[in-house]
Amino acid sequence: MVCKRTYFMKNKASIGNKIYRKLHWIVFNKLDGKKWATPFYASWRHAYTLKGKQRQKSESYSSKHPNDGLSHIFLTQIPNEGAGIGHQLANYNAGLYFASFFGVKYAYPGFRKKDWESFLGLGENEVSLKELRKKGYKVLRLPYYEDAADYEMVRNIIASYSGQRVVFLNELDQFYKEQYGVAEYAKKKFNSAMARSKDKLIYDEKQLNIAVHVRRGDINVVSSADSNLKKRWLDNDYYENVLENAIKRISEDDRFVSLTGKKDCRPSIYIFSQGSESDFESFKRFEKDGDLHFCLDMEEKASFLHMVRADILITSRSSFSYKPALISDGIRICPPGFWHDYPENEHWFVADEHGNF
Repeated sequence: MVCKRTYFMKNKASIGNKIYRKLHWIVFNKLDGKKWATPFYASWRHAYTLKGKQRQKSESYSSKHPNDGLSHIFLTQIPNEGAGIGHQLANYNAGLYFASFFGVKYAYPGFRKKDWESFLGLGENEVSLKELRKKGYKVLRLPYYEDAADYEMVRNIIASYSGQRVVFLNELDQFYKEQYGVAEYAKKKFNSAMARSKDKLIYDEKQLNIAVHVRRGDINVVSSADSNLKKRWLDNDYYENVLENAIKRISEDDRFVSLTGKKDCRPSIYIFSQGSESDFESFKRFEKDGDLHFCLDMEEKASFLHMVRADILITSRSSFSYKPALISDGIRICPPGFWHDYPENEHWFVADEHGNF
């Protein structure tokens, strides 16, 4: 069976944002700005200079100024407009996590794609960056940070603004590896979103619904030779082996099945990807194990929703299926070598390069 076809919309960033990202790439990638650009940030100079002279490195500003004046300090991270929705959600999660990590409040940055904003419930019952700007809050960018020394630097910067009304912006694509740290919050936001009243699923609740996300579209066999794209590519063989092992566990492992909350249900397999059915001809061998559905080029939000609600979700090396996995209550089977971490949880399984788990 082929699901109804609609098409993924290509993400379009504004011209101004494209220019900004190009200049940013030159400074931080081409010229390795992370090594030398920190003193150019006004927020850093505020904490580490006094009358134009750099403070002694041994001085710990935060130790002398307890964080008792941070009630009007916020932190956020603006999503990368030029990236896919999974990547943008990683940016959102990073801002959310680091606001808590540094002991300040979170400001919702806004999403350029308003349909996704309402679909995910983002901004509902959250203080927005736009609102704080209108109230006269200073908006200051933070340098990149990635280790304990950098975290202390950021704490010093924040503490130096104690008692002021400030919103700190993380740099473009500030990385946050353990995205599952905000999973419960994201799940609550998604499930309580007003958009849930409009959800429509093609699943049969009497069956054990297995969603398989096969990343294609933005990568293919040719492009996967590129070093940056190669790490995202997995052959059809990998997905088929994971699926085969999952079906075997369903028939042999009662405890595995119990994690789905279902029992004695026939599997129903849904392949979420892009391309034509002929690209996935080898998957048809699974018709003997259950109903097989090809959901190729399904609308993005519909695909996302079905991955969230699957009883078993087989993810790819893609933020687009990793984010539904964070929100899902089902079993998640994930590939190795992904750039975000997986939680140690009985509902999460990590396969090896051959699809065994």
